[in-house]
Amino acid sequence: MRIDVKKTYKLYINGAFPRSESGRVFEIKNNKGEFIANPCLASRKDLRDAVVAARAAQVGWAKSTAYLRGQILYRIAEMAESRKDQLIAEVSAGEKMTKAAATKLVEAAIDRWVWYAGWSDKLSSIFGATNQVSGPYYNFTIPEPQGVVAVTANSLLSFVESVGAAVCGGNTVVALVSGGASIPVMTFAEVIATSDVPNGVINVLTGTLDELAPWAASHMDIDGLDITAINVKKRGELIAAGAENLKRIHTFDKGLTPTRIISFMEANNSWHHNRLTEQQYETAVAELNG
Repeated sequence: MRIDVKKTYKLYINGAFPRSESGRVFEIKNNKGEFIANPCLASRKDLRDAVVAARAAQVGWAKSTAYLRGQILYRIAEMAESRKDQLIAEVSAGEKMTKAAATKLVEAAIDRWVWYAGWSDKLSSIFGATNQVSGPYYNFTIPEPQGVVAVTANSLLSFVESVGAAVCGGNTVVALVSGGASIPVMTFAEVIATSDVPNGVINVLTGTLDELAPWAASHMDIDGLDITAINVKKRGELIAAGAENLKRIHTFDKGLTPTRIISFMEANNSWHHNRLTEQQYETAVAELNG
């Protein structure tokens, strides 16, 4: 008689799949009370490791062209589509819903990722500007990434919505995922790991948001925090903790809007002198002199 090889759901940090340094796990069961898996219960040390990886990857990811980021994000959607059946089964079991509902959610998640990929190279055109100034200067407003952003998720769809918005704009991410969503999200992390995403750009920690979110809110090297998946009654504590380093903290309503992307970006004003080159000057003088 053959013994089934059970999958071990680990964390995803800096392009690798380590176990939690604490060795802790938590149990997930399906609707029938049957055991499914023991995902890792991430510790504060795991969070610190993820932030270090995200910070190290941030400069390179931000400097890559918007077009390249869009291509990489679209590659993730391609790979997710090829594993759609697996994701549907895991969403159905982990998030306790029917196969039909799980199919709708997974398809929405993949479509949402394609939507974010399409926005990557359009942000500067729509949210940037050429500003009128007095004097021989050009002034441009250009949206730039904020840095390292922590996001919260309690479903595969909320994971895609929060992570996609942050990385689309050039940020790197530490995703905090709770409950049964840990199973499909860690499978999605495997998709990310095989989709040309540089190590450290996306990091995934599983556990409980009540434990992980306060650590993220008080971490001094996290620049932004998406607390959409946090219980409304507990958001005030996180906002207060995040104020220590002027962390940008947001919640978002359901629906597709590029505002979610721009919320974790900053407007950079760039000045350039409107000066003719020596050759242009000589050419202009020659034309004036006939």
